[in-house]
Amino acid sequence: MSAPPPRRKDPVDAIIDQWAAVRPDLHTAGMEIFGRIHRLERAMGDRLEKTYARFGISRGEFDVLATLRRSGEPYTLSPRQLSATLMLTTGGMTGRLDKLERAGLLRRSPDPHDRRGLQVTLTEKGLPLIDEAAAAGLAVQTEALTAALNDERAAQLAGLLRDLLAGTQGAER
Repeated sequence: MSAPPPRRKDPVDAIIDQWAAVRPDLHTAGMEIFGRIHRLERAMGDRLEKTYARFGISRGEFDVLATLRRSGEPYTLSPRQLSATLMLTTGGMTGRLDKLERAGLLRRSPDPHDRRGLQVTLTEKGLPLIDEAAAAGLAVQTEALTAALNDERAAQLAGLLRDLLAGTQGAER
């Protein structure tokens, strides 16, 4: 079995090295992890934004359509359910819904169970679009992942990130 190739330095390593030079007393493990997570999110976010733009939607609009799609038939949720799932204010949600409704990708209608409420439903035009956009976005993510990690390491990383997320969410409570 051969030794793994030497690790290349990345911009986070440069930041850690600078802190070590001026403040060797600091424990920078968190910065190494969260700095890389932040940079990964920005890099992949940019790639996904470009991917979804081919379908005429932004990442935020993708999130709305994908949430409706994942809800299953009849692909209907209340604006409040969408806001809670996407962690958006109702004002932020309204702008996205307005644009997607104008594009014919979803429709808003009165809630038959609550006279004051609305329902948001994926349209026949929106369903195939979100299916294609989701597949394209996952292809971009898979390409990036497999370029850097084998299946075993990817599964290990997913598990570690799950644990880290659970730990940080628990610390917020």
